[in-house]
Amino acid sequence: MLLGLNSALTQESKPLKHNPWSLIIYRPENSPELNDIRCWMTVRDAETGEDVTYTKLKAAYAWISTPKITHKYQRRYYLSGGMCMHINIRPGRYIFSFKTEPKDVFNFECENKGDWISNEFYYDTGNPAKVIWVIPTANENGFYNGGWVISAHAPEYWKLTKPIQK
Repeated sequence: MLLGLNSALTQESKPLKHNPWSLIIYRPENSPELNDIRCWMTVRDAETGEDVTYTKLKAAYAWISTPKITHKYQRRYYLSGGMCMHINIRPGRYIFSFKTEPKDVFNFECENKGDWISNEFYYDTGNPAKVIWVIPTANENGFYNGGWVISAHAPEYWKLTKPIQK
């Protein structure tokens, strides 16, 4: 009996393959004040430059503390500290970026009094990343300075996430 079961499992099993149209974006936890500051996502078509944030992808979010419970976004796509975004995206090449406007910073004190703008992250469903991270930037002293870095590499961790120094 076991021999028959093993051969059936072997015949039916297929190698696991990442769906190139699925992407997870993590924004790890930082200080409580910084966790409350949202960064808003924009996605552009890499070839035409057209904003495709709400036309070529669908997103849901989960809290890192409860990763199996997803929630639908009500309006705009954003990340707060301790969130992960699950994206289903149509095949193509895209440029991801994140931004926080001064009105969304509340009373958080830092060097940058203007928009907090991320780098641009090129994403190709033909050669996909499975996970990317959005991490706050910091100055040479380790203080948050008002910006975001999108990276395919996980950040270093202390008690909280270590910011990326510019």
